[in-house]
This record gives sequence, C-alpha cells and structure tokens, in this order.
Amino acid sequence: MEELLAKATQGVDMDAPDAFVHIFINLMAMIPWTALFWWNLVFVAVGALLGWWRGKLLSGVIWALVLGPIGWIVVLLTPKSAKPPPLPRSR
Repeated sequence: MEELLAKATQGVDMDAPDAFVHIFINLMAMIPWTALFWWNLVFVAVGALLGWWRGKLLSGVIWALVLGPIGWIVVLLTPKSAKPPPLPRSR
C-alpha cells in the first residue's frame, strides 16, 4: 500500500490546493486502459450474442456495456421475447 501511495503522491506538493487533482491524475495514469477497453469489447460482443439468441439484441448490448459479465446473467434470466402473431392473409 505504501508503494501505491508513493506512486500516487510522486511529485505532488501536499500543501498545494490542487494536490487532489495531481494525485487523481497519477492514479489514472496507473490504470491499464488498453486492456480495459478490449475486455469491454469482449463483454459487449458476448452480450450481443446472448441478446440475439434471446431475441433482445439491444438489451444484451446495453446490459453488457453497463454491467459487463453480470449483464449476461441479466439477459439470460429475462424471458425470451415471444414471436409476434402471424399477419392476416391478404385476399
């Protein structure tokens, strides 16, 4: 924990009024954004596949985008959408 605090406060004047902003920027620089982006794309792709299978493509994409893999469970637990009734025959 001390190593993380040392990295977050590196080069920050703790008495400065904007010390919080500099610490926040240092913490955000330590996050692996590229890996998070690709994992999110995988989650959305699987959510879209599950949503398509359940007849709710947009719902699958949105739940996966918001909740990640937990959104898959939400999509799987919702009832399958019923097919619309057939159209009447034209004369």
